[in-house]
Amino acid sequence: MNGWDIDVDGVEFVTGLVGLAMQDMSKDVEAYGTDVQSAAASAGTVSGFYCGPAPTGAVGAALALFAEGTAQDVAMLAARAAKSVNGAHEATGYYILGDEEMAAQAQHRALAAPEVDLPGRGDGGGHK
Repeated sequence: MNGWDIDVDGVEFVTGLVGLAMQDMSKDVEAYGTDVQSAAASAGTVSGFYCGPAPTGAVGAALALFAEGTAQDVAMLAARAAKSVNGAHEATGYYILGDEEMAAQAQHRALAAPEVDLPGRGDGGGHK
């Protein structure tokens, strides 16, 4: 094949490591949401004890805004990693079959930025 020299075992090894890292990252992302909520609740409030149900203080409000503002970036990390691993597997599969054109197309698709739609901000969440 012209221009392609892929170490198939190397691709499998590296994408396997990335897959393990993605599993760890998934756990961290889930903990991130819980930890931010806990931190916001523990930060206290500026208001008094008798101001109604669970008032949010300035620190809690800032943490909520930070979490909301970074949610897209956090989701993009996971979507980008998944798209890269899947693209590497797909391109390598075509390489093994000897189809350099399809391998190049798979590589090109994997390089495109994934679309990330967060729950409550579009069609229900997820990534492509």
